[in-house]
Amino acid sequence: MAGARLVLGLDVGGTSTRVLVADLDGRVLGAARGAGGNPVAHGAEAAAKEIGDTVRAALAGLDPARVAAGVLGLAGGLVARPAFGGLWDALGLGAHPVLVSDVLLAHAAGTSAPDGHVVLSGTGGMAAEVRGHELTRTADGHGWLLGDRGSGVWLGREAVSATLTALDRDEPLTGLAAAVAGELTGPDGLDGPDGPDGPDRSDRSDRAEGRDGSGPGDDLRSALITAVHGQAPTRLARLAPVVLERAGAGDPTALALVARAADHLLDTLGLLRAPGCALPIVLAGGLLSTPTPLAARLRPLLAARWPDVPLRPAGNGAGAAAWLAARSLGRGTEELHRALTA
Repeated sequence: MAGARLVLGLDVGGTSTRVLVADLDGRVLGAARGAGGNPVAHGAEAAAKEIGDTVRAALAGLDPARVAAGVLGLAGGLVARPAFGGLWDALGLGAHPVLVSDVLLAHAAGTSAPDGHVVLSGTGGMAAEVRGHELTRTADGHGWLLGDRGSGVWLGREAVSATLTALDRDEPLTGLAAAVAGELTGPDGLDGPDGPDGPDRSDRSDRAEGRDGSGPGDDLRSALITAVHGQAPTRLARLAPVVLERAGAGDPTALALVARAADHLLDTLGLLRAPGCALPIVLAGGLLSTPTPLAARLRPLLAARWPDVPLRPAGNGAGAAAWLAARSLGRGTEELHRALTA
């Protein structure tokens, strides 16, 4: 067994890099997690270093020449088509990993079926159609300015907008609005640990709820706008957990935003998926692949439009990449899929 063939799976995003090494019997022999390795987000040199370091950690104690196939799922990176050939040679891999879309990887993380659909809500939002393990059509995923409806960025933006509307009405901030104001203007908000314009944490709660004597007015409004515009728009996705937490607590404004997000995602999937379609649906992205108020809202909507259709959350992305690699070697069984994506 010393020379048994191995498969390498890589799930590379803007915030984390996950690598899994397995044999063709489904035994996981190595796994590692690193920081973000997306070349679009971090630059080609930094991305290659992070990916290389994480692969080395996963292969610790193993001969990299035994890697007979690999797949790398890259979030948004197919636009740039990064060249990693030199990295794979430097690592001594027996085979160069094949680059695939992160959406195709999400489908494989949820089902071994060759055909199906993906609805995704993470930082961005979109839907996709997969046929024969190939990505054939997509809807939305147009970015924060033009789309990504129902995504983490969308939830964050709408939450800030609702907070600013409350200030425009001269209403005291409570519930979701107070939580959003606190997140944005505190030292851990979008303006960084020591935000240049926001108040420190000692008075952020009082200011958010209008208890400092001045009421929620121009100063707070300016602080919120400055905090948002001072960072990349995608950082608004950091407010999505605030919305979901408040929705879980029954906050009516948060619940309304979650309902709108679910409707948007349902509509986006409906652009690709015909009525009566029986193919599986994979729920992907951090806001749908785990139990969240958004996933709980969307699931019955999907079930009502497409009754008796399997709804499957995306599992281990690096494991799914390893399974796709094994499939290229003729070993893409259902049993292997379950072993690697659990």
